[in-house]
Amino acid sequence: MPITLYYHPYSRASGTLWALEEAGVPYELKVLDLMKGEQKGPELLALNPMGKVPTLVDGDVVVTEAAAIALYLADRYAPVRLAPALEDPRRGTYLRWSFFAPSVIEPAVMARAGNWQVRESSAGWGNQDTMLAALHSAIAGRSFVLGDNFSMADVVLGGTLRYMMDFKLIASTPALHAYIDRLNERPAYQRAATRNQAMRKQLGLQ
Repeated sequence: MPITLYYHPYSRASGTLWALEEAGVPYELKVLDLMKGEQKGPELLALNPMGKVPTLVDGDVVVTEAAAIALYLADRYAPVRLAPALEDPRRGTYLRWSFFAPSVIEPAVMARAGNWQVRESSAGWGNQDTMLAALHSAIAGRSFVLGDNFSMADVVLGGTLRYMMDFKLIASTPALHAYIDRLNERPAYQRAATRNQAMRKQLGLQ
């Protein structure tokens, strides 16, 4: 049976399409109307109590959270090609920057945008400046997170970064811009972007 992705083109599920295309596995989309609150309906809540997309169903396996879904797909369907093996010393770097995106980049950006008053010592994401310095270090002097080898960590980290730069939440720099340009050349990303755009048009959301 193909994988089912509960999806909306204006959600994090749009990035999950890229992960699916990179993994190279068949999938079908279950489109939910977020404006009508279909993500809070009984069907999705039975799978994901958060009532959020993306939610992925692979046989009897249910995976939620965009980063977790991407890493699951790499381990399950593209080990070695998209995910370093457990004994590979690069595995630590791969996991480090995959989790950096949702755990540090997103809250640091939201804290700055929302003027959250938190003590840096109490916040797991530090602050905007240290986050940006760490982000640049992830790709300094290399093409991808793992050097010359593209991995699913680039889908997670790069997808988050692309979104933040598109909405001017993170300022573009030559290094970050070049990194995103390299990711945009991926055929799997281009297929996902084309399908997302087609879905927006189909749903009248352009």
